[in-house]
Amino acid sequence: MSVKDHVQQLGGAFMFSREAKEFGKTTGVDGFIGPYMRGRAGVLGDVDADVVTAAVGFFPADAVRAAWESVAMPAAEATAGYARAAQGFGRRKLAAFGDADRLAELLKAVADAAEVGGVPLFAGWRAVELPADGSARVLQLTHVLRELRGGLHFLAVKAQGLGPRDAVVIGGSPMASGPDQARLYGWREPFDEITPDMRERWTAAEALTDVLIAPAFAVLSAAELTELEDLLAKAHTAAFAR
Repeated sequence: MSVKDHVQQLGGAFMFSREAKEFGKTTGVDGFIGPYMRGRAGVLGDVDADVVTAAVGFFPADAVRAAWESVAMPAAEATAGYARAAQGFGRRKLAAFGDADRLAELLKAVADAAEVGGVPLFAGWRAVELPADGSARVLQLTHVLRELRGGLHFLAVKAQGLGPRDAVVIGGSPMASGPDQARLYGWREPFDEITPDMRERWTAAEALTDVLIAPAFAVLSAAELTELEDLLAKAHTAAFAR
């Protein structure tokens, strides 16, 4: 999909923001991974860590359990705090973006059209109440759609017979190389050598993810999709302007 990079980057940037760090302080746990896991997966409820592992997909089970259980904050409270962090980041970064209300309208139409089967984090975050102001709403909705693509990508990776650790090492993120991203997630070295066949399967998984997410965007007309692409690009520029 033509908007996937902007959704991925804009929807995930708040996780490393000053607002997310302030949320982390409220949990009483130092570092990134514990507050991140509790905040992001809090929409699942106060569940066993295996349920969280099933939803986040790309993290090793032992790292998920350690992170999830390190934070005693109730899941609903963590969700609310993490949502406020996303909203606050949006208000700060998109304050000068004048088309936030319209962009939020288009993003919400896509989110509402998507099916929830197999993507529990998307389903959970879509159910979180949206703020009234457009800049905060845009950020929360890009996070919602980021969870949709992430969940579908995990299904596509599994369908291609690729392990989650290898997929992380191949794919990386806009903020880290593949190996660095895998270390952040808690995967232990040594990592397997990435073969051409594995890279081909990862590329196929990316293509399959595009196929799986396309029906949600089909709710928009061609003109609306072009408008979404344009407004999302402008919001991305505004958010990351120096």
